[in-house]
Amino acid sequence: MAFGTYARSVRDERFPLVRRHAALRCAVGDYGPLGFNATWAYLSTTACPTPDLRRDSAALLRALATLEESRAAHLAEMDAFAARRRVEKAVGRRTPRASDTATLRFPRWPSSAPPSRLGLIAAVANRHSAFQRIPYPDETLSPDIEVRRLANLHARLEGCAASYLKALGRLDRRAAAELTDTVHGIRNLGRPGYSPLNMYLLPWLRFANLLTYAVDVSLAIEH
Repeated sequence: MAFGTYARSVRDERFPLVRRHAALRCAVGDYGPLGFNATWAYLSTTACPTPDLRRDSAALLRALATLEESRAAHLAEMDAFAARRRVEKAVGRRTPRASDTATLRFPRWPSSAPPSRLGLIAAVANRHSAFQRIPYPDETLSPDIEVRRLANLHARLEGCAASYLKALGRLDRRAAAELTDTVHGIRNLGRPGYSPLNMYLLPWLRFANLLTYAVDVSLAIEH
């Protein structure tokens, strides 16, 4: 089913709350700009003051409205991108710029207003817990990489996340630069094509990209 069908089910008060709740989760599965779990955490938090989406119909509708507003902004951006690409192709530019496709490759909350700081904190906290449960890569997966480098980058990313959460979504530019350097270091450890090591590093990067976005939003709002 399509996003609109799920949205109608969420709004249909003839359905029991458990079915409407399940429909919202399906809608997030169809459109989850931060990833499913992070998007769900964002919506649950921004549905305040009563974020229990399983038992509160009003909170459920608030969460849906937030998701729909973001999706509408995303679709508008995609329409503008498509129009721009038609013009660029007409003048011979066949390949889009990396900056044009960044919104498709990295987590981001499209919206006509700045994203919710509390929502992003909840999203990062959710994925931080998952990051802490990711199995640590065995050094035998890539003998040319020193275990110390892996341990150092893992500890640095953990430290950046802990600092962000402790500061309630606020990091100074020095700490943000530390995060950028850490992400760059993790990316440099990746291997082209299939590599067992990538199975560990890619989840690190997904979390790091979400944290980077949340930090960038915080810095933009404060400045």
